[in-house]
Amino acid sequence: MRIVSVARKTLLPGFSALGLAAAAATPALAHHPLAGAPMETFAHGLLSGIGHPVLGFDHLFFVALVGIAALYSGRQFTAPLAYIATMIAGCVLMTAGIAMPVAEIVIGASLLVLGAAVLSGKALSPSLALVAFAAAGLFHGSAFGTSIAGQEGGAALAVHAGYLIGLAAVQYFVSVGAGLFVKTVLGAGEAAAVPARIAGAVVAGMGLLLTLENAEGIAFTALGIA
Repeated sequence: MRIVSVARKTLLPGFSALGLAAAAATPALAHHPLAGAPMETFAHGLLSGIGHPVLGFDHLFFVALVGIAALYSGRQFTAPLAYIATMIAGCVLMTAGIAMPVAEIVIGASLLVLGAAVLSGKALSPSLALVAFAAAGLFHGSAFGTSIAGQEGGAALAVHAGYLIGLAAVQYFVSVGAGLFVKTVLGAGEAAAVPARIAGAVVAGMGLLLTLENAEGIAFTALGIA
């Protein structure tokens, strides 16, 4: 009961704020509101890159938890860069036609695993954090790359540049911001703090739901059920 009370009073408002921000960003930042038109300018790519991570709650919650885990690893500002670097690499590979295998399954699993790690109340070592973030980044980036890879006729170099800059900037901001929020606003200075562990539980729960959904899809496909 105490944990539930703390969640309601501290952590949940923060996640609600993320959700409201994403909703507010929908009309202006996503690629979809371009009325189905292809991205043609640097600005189009930049706005789409900024919008996609905050409109997809799987990516948004994962990158926020990256910042929280990075905080307790002792690499609050540098560890998220491992995720950012490989996320960009995964995106570039996807636009070049090289997709990461079973990306959606790995993305769901990444939320579950990192969420469980933070929920445990034990800090990741700096080296383990870097490896985990980098591995996940490839698959999240591959998912982001489908926006440009699927664009009919391809996209100009300026669009690619804007998209990657937007992706990198907004995710680094969300990651570092989440760590600062948990540390300064919620006062969770240690990995074992209740607010941090609740954040892990929320993300692990989402990861579990995505994993079950992916498993259901695989099972239905194997059985020939549409």
